[in-house]
Amino acid sequence: MLDDNSSANETLVCGDGEKNQPPCGPKQQDPGVLDGTPSSRFLKAELELNTHLRRLTFSEPVRYIYNPLEYAWDTHRCYVEKYCQPGKKFLFLGMNPGPFGMAQTGVPFGEVRSVVDWLKITGEVGHPDDEHPKRRITGLACTQSEVSGARFWGFFKKLCGEPELFFQHCFVHNLCPLIFMSASGKNLTPPELPAAEREALLALCDIALCQVVEALDVSMVIGVGRVAEQRARRALSAASINVRVEGIMHPSPRNPQANKGWEDVAKAKLAELGVLSLLNNS
Repeated sequence: MLDDNSSANETLVCGDGEKNQPPCGPKQQDPGVLDGTPSSRFLKAELELNTHLRRLTFSEPVRYIYNPLEYAWDTHRCYVEKYCQPGKKFLFLGMNPGPFGMAQTGVPFGEVRSVVDWLKITGEVGHPDDEHPKRRITGLACTQSEVSGARFWGFFKKLCGEPELFFQHCFVHNLCPLIFMSASGKNLTPPELPAAEREALLALCDIALCQVVEALDVSMVIGVGRVAEQRARRALSAASINVRVEGIMHPSPRNPQANKGWEDVAKAKLAELGVLSLLNNS
């Protein structure tokens, strides 16, 4: 983090605030992520991405960077090892963590109640060393609900009944694991970063996405939101990976259309893509 007396021209090195990890934080040579299964290949790609992301620097308006794949590795690994099994056809792709979702839980769209009560994720969540006073990490004890995550997982809970039905066919991942905040604590999405810094970041995330798609051997990537969809299409096409890329509306409350009935829109699109019939428990 830049201190209060820092110049606006100074840069923040990604990873400066990620030293306070739980005891089971990520280790590059962890034998549990080297056994060749889809989950281990997935985790290995994320560990490699972490290494590269630590070398990046960011300038204003970025003042705080959290990486839940560092301090929330325990719960993230629980999610991956529990649900990232062979046979997936569809990968739902978000953009990056929200402050009350994956930033707290290590799970994409990770609204706490959904993560704890439906996905049954357990584990320890640490802290980034530099936390904004309005954006503290309280992990699975967080009482603030993330609307996007509650809508996303709530929809699939209603549709599937049990998470095993959803994960029999699907997995959920974020293109970028980092959350960025301004000095005021305002959440900054990757499109709001300075162009050169954004492209350096997303170029690394694109490589990791290609590794993830190949590890899971999915036939379709479904971007949650237009930005994730467009980025996935660009990255996979550039790497000559022959995977269909589609998209669904993002459930963000900042999207007026989502507030008018996101579930109906998502259900219609998933029916069109041939996904809905696989997930309907009735």
